[in-house]
Amino acid sequence: MENNSKLIVVSGGTKGIGKAIIHSFSAKGFEIATCSRSQKDLDSLKSEVEAQYGNRVYVFKADLSSKQATEDFVEFVQMIGKPVEILVNNTGIFIPGEVHNEDEGALEKMIQTNLYSAYYLTRGLIHNMKENARGHIFNMCSTASIMAYSNGGSYCISKFALYGMSKVLREEMKPHGIRVTSVMPGATYTASWEGVDLPEERFMKPEDVAEMVLITYELSDRSVVEDLVIRPQLGDI
Repeated sequence: MENNSKLIVVSGGTKGIGKAIIHSFSAKGFEIATCSRSQKDLDSLKSEVEAQYGNRVYVFKADLSSKQATEDFVEFVQMIGKPVEILVNNTGIFIPGEVHNEDEGALEKMIQTNLYSAYYLTRGLIHNMKENARGHIFNMCSTASIMAYSNGGSYCISKFALYGMSKVLREEMKPHGIRVTSVMPGATYTASWEGVDLPEERFMKPEDVAEMVLITYELSDRSVVEDLVIRPQLGDI
């Protein structure tokens, strides 16, 4: 029997928001393609999701701060042989600090991970979307994309840049039937916040962000949510 399930590609899908998105779309019957730096985490995710939902999960070990690794992941996705319905550029890293005194190399590492990964992954997969005149790209930006904050340093710079890329892509893809959404979550309870002396209840749930991504995708093709800003109820942290 022909498999008509759609494919969603989620970079950095083994933890936090990426993992929550994978669960949300798996529950809707999507096949999944994802990557991570940890083969152990990938194998665990694949077993967990396939057992729970009965869908196919394709996993690939890659560090997307590397252009070559990102291109290798693109080739892996293309080898699956299914059109990409959704791309979620979720790979990211947060290194706290201030522009004038943060560690040498912090800017380069976060630009490579937070911006270049999305740039090269999008360039590698978008031609297939254009050929099919449909698709949805979600760029996982941040409230740091629109509001700088102390100790944000080069992280804020990288997220402002990603938001800029997302806005440009939205304009470019209008004639091609491809929707582009900039997702800007505030503080979400993920591994990035481990060790912080704040109660879990002060943070948003990754599942809430994932639910909003799903709802945004499920709108008719006549509408698009360009900017999806979600903050903790008590405000930014």
